[in-house]
Amino acid sequence: MSSRPQVRTWQPHSPEIRQTYGRLLAGASVSSRQIEVDGGGRVHLLEQGAGAPVVLLHGAGNPAGFLLPLLRELHGVHAIAPDRPGVGLSDPIDFPEGRYRQTAVAWLDRLLDTLELDTTTLLGHSGGAMWAMWYALAHPDRIRRLVLLGPPAVPKTRCRLPLRLAATPVAGRLLSRLAPPSPGSVLRFAHHVAREKDTLARHPDLVDLLVAAGRDPITDRVSTAELRAFVSPFGFRRRSRVGPDELRRLAMPTLLIWGEHDPLGGASVARAVADLIPHARLEVLPTGHGPWLGQPTRTAAAVLEFTQ
Repeated sequence: MSSRPQVRTWQPHSPEIRQTYGRLLAGASVSSRQIEVDGGGRVHLLEQGAGAPVVLLHGAGNPAGFLLPLLRELHGVHAIAPDRPGVGLSDPIDFPEGRYRQTAVAWLDRLLDTLELDTTTLLGHSGGAMWAMWYALAHPDRIRRLVLLGPPAVPKTRCRLPLRLAATPVAGRLLSRLAPPSPGSVLRFAHHVAREKDTLARHPDLVDLLVAAGRDPITDRVSTAELRAFVSPFGFRRRSRVGPDELRRLAMPTLLIWGEHDPLGGASVARAVADLIPHARLEVLPTGHGPWLGQPTRTAAAVLEFTQ
């Protein structure tokens, strides 16, 4: 059994992110609730539909609400998207130095216990895809199917310079002062890191959510810690990567959805990753690092065809 993370008494998230989340969900078919997770405090969930469960894990620094265009399209399944610890409206937990991966797996295990999900399809984007792979490797009996959208720290991917600079304490602090969270800085970051500036600009409500997340002290602190756990000034950290041997151990059916313009690497990188996973299917879309932003219907259709 994994060690239980320590939960402190934390200050609540900022009024801005609460209000922004409220506006984002007003009138939406997606519902919102909070649950108490043993050893994980309060966890905020977005839910949509009924049917077989699909748990969606968002990427680093962007709350579960960033997945809303995809959630709206997932009909015929019970889609559950938690804000990961400290992000959005969820309570943070302590991530002991050098035990980030083990603590992430333990938190997710207790979340599935609380949701009473013995087995589920697990979908993750970017940093959330890394959590999904770590969990699937640790608890393969609980993962029925695995869906990975642009996992970053896998063979042949490259770590963009803006991420490496942001992960460096001195340079990261300087960047945050020179470009504080604003719609313009969010869109510039989306261009340099995700190649999704134009598609994200079509979702001003999501831009507002990312700005509010960047201004929220808890989300900002947790996202910075996660970035530094994944990235060094020289690239993805060895302890965060999932290498060829671990990819070969992913025995469950796995769907890779990859943007052909993803700055992590194009279709050739995606094929190299898919070739290492025994039961992998690859879907390449004409997008960047966030396929559902420009192609929500096609992304959802690939997920639904795979899971149903």
